[in-house]
Amino acid sequence: MSDPNPGKSILSNPGKEVVRQFVIYAEHKVGWLNDFVSMLRDVDVHILAISVLDTSDSAVIRLIPNYPKDLARLLKSQSITFTERDVLAVELQNEESMQKVTHSLLRAEINIHYVYPFLHQPNGKPVLAMAMEDEDIAEEALKQNHLKILSQDDFAR
Repeated sequence: MSDPNPGKSILSNPGKEVVRQFVIYAEHKVGWLNDFVSMLRDVDVHILAISVLDTSDSAVIRLIPNYPKDLARLLKSQSITFTERDVLAVELQNEESMQKVTHSLLRAEINIHYVYPFLHQPNGKPVLAMAMEDEDIAEEALKQNHLKILSQDDFAR
């Protein structure tokens, strides 16, 4: 159900925890998301980034919490189906940074699977959650182009 490398460190930032994304498969039920958000609030787990996609069978919720291990325990205890994976949190300096991100990944021949914004911006700058086919190569390509990759530690509350 989970990624085989939970809690692995970012290769170029030893000791820093990678940003963990949870994909939660929620039933189509009025109020489910409200109940879920309330449950997280009750255990002091904060939503740093979220994306919700409606499908014919269920809602797919991509979520990045401040405490991934706590969220995993909570979801298991509530029998909520989920998967985990690493994503990159890329800090943008300005509007032109988005093109710098896409150009860096194009040059490295990395496909972007999806992107969504963070709600919490630790340095007061926009941050994107990005899932790609190879996060390690993507991270190197972005850093070579002077783009900042944030770790889970940067979002500590």
